[in-house]
Amino acid sequence: MLQTALREDALTNTPDGFELRIGLPWIRSMPLSSVSGLAVEVDGVGLGREDFEVNLGMREVPADALPEESGWWFVQDRLVVAGRRGLGPGVHAVSVDFQLLVPYLQGRPGSPLILPFHLEAWLELDRSAVQGVSRDVA
Repeated sequence: MLQTALREDALTNTPDGFELRIGLPWIRSMPLSSVSGLAVEVDGVGLGREDFEVNLGMREVPADALPEESGWWFVQDRLVVAGRRGLGPGVHAVSVDFQLLVPYLQGRPGSPLILPFHLEAWLELDRSAVQGVSRDVA
């Protein structure tokens, strides 16, 4: 699951910066409201909350607002992080951290399971798209 969360085509250039597509590293689709604490680092530099948003279809929402969202992150889909920092061509070190609240599993009595995830990969900017059935979370 973790191996496909940051695929080789996950990092693309945009006029305003970059987009990073993150796969869900879990065995079942999850509500977007179960995602919290999203943090992104590129080439050793963390992006501040004002430096990125999450694209949900035609809407851009702050990462901190995901717990209030009513949509779903399906297993085959990619969550799109829009960074407002330009990246040069070539390979970049990317890491992503977040917590996933699993509402149907108990972590301790009276509390759902909360899993921390840390993803990292060396990604080439604008690598050719991998054929598959994934789409962006909307």
